[in-house]
Amino acid sequence: MSRELHIVGFQVGRETYGVPITSLHEIVRVPEITAVPDAPDYLEGVINLRGKIVSVMDLRKRFGEKQASLKKQNRILVVEHGGRLAGLIVDSASEVLKIPADAVEPPPAVFQEGGLNCVTGLGKVGGRLVVLLDMSKLLAPASLQADPVEKKNAKQEARAAGR
Repeated sequence: MSRELHIVGFQVGRETYGVPITSLHEIVRVPEITAVPDAPDYLEGVINLRGKIVSVMDLRKRFGEKQASLKKQNRILVVEHGGRLAGLIVDSASEVLKIPADAVEPPPAVFQEGGLNCVTGLGKVGGRLVVLLDMSKLLAPASLQADPVEKKNAKQEARAAGR
């Protein structure tokens, strides 16, 4: 019996992307988003999700696509990664896909060279391709990868040096 990947499929632009269903917390309509100063342009801000503050990233902007206004069918995929929740604004959430493991190809080398290292593979489903995303790389761009403990220690060292 071949292994199947259970993927949540969603649209950004004309493409279908997928994330493992195990990382999905829920799908919600886009509420009012509170902007955060000094955030990268693809980070829309934060939302209050039943008492939890969740940062929200616009995947269109993250993937370098043109600015698109929010529409009624836009959704936020709330995903869990490293014990934290993050929201991903997508054009629409489509379906749960079951992709046989042998129908997934590794990403072409050009993806890594172009800095698109958040792609883990391409799944073939009913004649179309689904771009499979790695949550850890998608949610932790190079500018955010520094360990929070290291940042805190660096601040403390800087304060101590200033005394």
